[in-house]
Amino acid sequence: MDPFKEYVPKAKQVTVRLTPGDAETVALQAVAWIVADDEMRDRFIAVTGCSGDDLRQRIDQSAFLGSVLDFVLSDERSLLDFAEHAGLPPELPMMARVKLP
Repeated sequence: MDPFKEYVPKAKQVTVRLTPGDAETVALQAVAWIVADDEMRDRFIAVTGCSGDDLRQRIDQSAFLGSVLDFVLSDERSLLDFAEHAGLPPELPMMARVKLP
């Protein structure tokens, strides 16, 4: 320790452990966020080809929820907007994506 340097405590590293159920919850939050925003919903439909009926039929499938997170993660602005809306750290959707097929 250098006595002439200002002491700056190290930030505590918080390890987040997500279960697949936690990951699905994050993805469901993303679905709700996408559906609530007309522009985002239209973009989701255009990019994925997923209709409203497809969404209703596949909402309980882990692989589909993973693809929803892929959509959010594909655009940094969308990721940051979603994270802010959901009150999540921006890295959490990627951590959730890893837990889904």
